[in-house]
Amino acid sequence: MNPAQIPMRQVGPITINGRHFEQEEAIMAPLATYESPLWPSVSRGAKVSRLCGGINAVVEKHTMSRSIVLEAPDLASAIDIAQDLKTRFDAIAKCISTNSRFARLESFDTKVHASLLYVRISIFPGDASGHNMVTSASEMVLNWILKTYPNLQYSSISANMCVDKKVSAINAILGRGCHTHAEILINRDVCQKILKTTPEKVVRLHQHKNLIGSHLAGSLMSNNAHFANMLLAIYLATGQDAANIVEGSQGMTHAEVKGDQLYFSVHLPNIIVGTVGNGKDLPFVEENLASLGCKAQRAPGENAERLAMIVASLVLCGELSLMAAQTNPGELMRSHLLMERKQQKA
Repeated sequence: MNPAQIPMRQVGPITINGRHFEQEEAIMAPLATYESPLWPSVSRGAKVSRLCGGINAVVEKHTMSRSIVLEAPDLASAIDIAQDLKTRFDAIAKCISTNSRFARLESFDTKVHASLLYVRISIFPGDASGHNMVTSASEMVLNWILKTYPNLQYSSISANMCVDKKVSAINAILGRGCHTHAEILINRDVCQKILKTTPEKVVRLHQHKNLIGSHLAGSLMSNNAHFANMLLAIYLATGQDAANIVEGSQGMTHAEVKGDQLYFSVHLPNIIVGTVGNGKDLPFVEENLASLGCKAQRAPGENAERLAMIVASLVLCGELSLMAAQTNPGELMRSHLLMERKQQKA
């Protein structure tokens, strides 16, 4: 059987500003995708970044979560234990730290339903994406809880309040992985010459498409054009768990006119990436991560955060370019026909 092969190309350079980057650092980024128009589209957004002082990227929070569920004898017992657990942060943190070199408890949340007690545990995972690390930490906490509260019974090590590879309100609010933002300020001249549009047209489309259209569709705390396209392409190129684009693509685009410029930003609360761990030892992955500057000697977690900021910047570039194209009747379809079917349309 022939191995699966996905076309991959470098896009950029993308100019990025932020922690873990030199001022206006230029990055060439690999995208693995069958959707060939994505490469020139993201490259167009990257050109804008070079002409406008760069994309500012920030990781607001860096955690990985897992939820567990236990069963109490009755509702009152479940609520009492949930309240008592809130006083046990140090004990739970110690339970995790004594069983892992890297995992560090950041927070935990409890929720009671009937006689069931749910505990959502969030850890700092270092440079790993943290799936296995947080499951191991949660198992330690689960065993500690069962020992501390003997009237509880085991129900599940994974209770769907994490939330892994599913869209949810809790992840949109609390974040899972690297909770990341990226922004850019684009002058009118660049809008017109490179994006073939105006700030006002982009803002109007954003209102009609991302805000009103998403609301009418019942989208859950998500208003973007196509975050998933860029996420999948960079995830595949850097050895990530591609299924995490489910929660990763839940995010918000923002556009407004500031003075005579277009302010454009993306907000991705669930970028789940790692620079170590399963899949990262493949030769092409190692090469891509190194070329992105994500294999350098840094403090734990900083390589993963740098990668998350690159991911958010790529998302911004692709989102901006597509939004600009959709302000012009016919441009989107012409581009796809030209690049995918090799047919030029007048």
